[in-house]
Amino acid sequence: MLGELLASLSLEVPEGKQDMLVAFLQELLRWNRRINLTAITDPAEAVEKHLVDSMTLLPLLSGEERLLDLGSGGGFPCIPLKIVLDRLRVVSVDSVNKKISFQKQAVRSLGLKGIDPIHIRAEALMEKAGMAEGFDRIVSRAFTSLPGFAAYALPYLAPDGQIVAMKGAEGEAEYAESRNDLEAAGLSCVEIRSLVLPRSGSKRTLIVLQKADQG
Repeated sequence: MLGELLASLSLEVPEGKQDMLVAFLQELLRWNRRINLTAITDPAEAVEKHLVDSMTLLPLLSGEERLLDLGSGGGFPCIPLKIVLDRLRVVSVDSVNKKISFQKQAVRSLGLKGIDPIHIRAEALMEKAGMAEGFDRIVSRAFTSLPGFAAYALPYLAPDGQIVAMKGAEGEAEYAESRNDLEAAGLSCVEIRSLVLPRSGSKRTLIVLQKADQG
């Protein structure tokens, strides 16, 4: 099922990696029976709205970046991206300890290296060494409003890095409403990708921002 859904979006993921993605999702759903990690409990729905949704970022990555996932929840999109892109260097941040505890267990069980789940608020991350302006990609899925996410992300963005907001059908409208605020913060939009998840027909919007002086 996962392979068919990915293929319908022209996303290529080796079968061995697909098996790891499914194993990760199964672990999430097992934990979710005891600890609330996701509102999605149907396995088929979770495959699409967690795994496939995370994979929509693949065309925006070379696999060599240092990536920061703000408000990563149960580990999406950062852990699926790390599973597929071995050389990606990942910092995953969430303010809810139980979600980071799950991520740490998942990272250990999958044998992933180069990913650091941290229990901390986004605005406090600056207190840790090596975080300021250190990330090539900063991503978030339903973390907060677009201007709010950009404000959290900007201090951690490398000079030539990009911020990628994962939004639903409202993404383009939200960008239009936020454009002046984003430009005032020194950010410009370099790409908006619209797509439709193949099973549910749910609309997704990827909004790619970078510092205006890099345009």
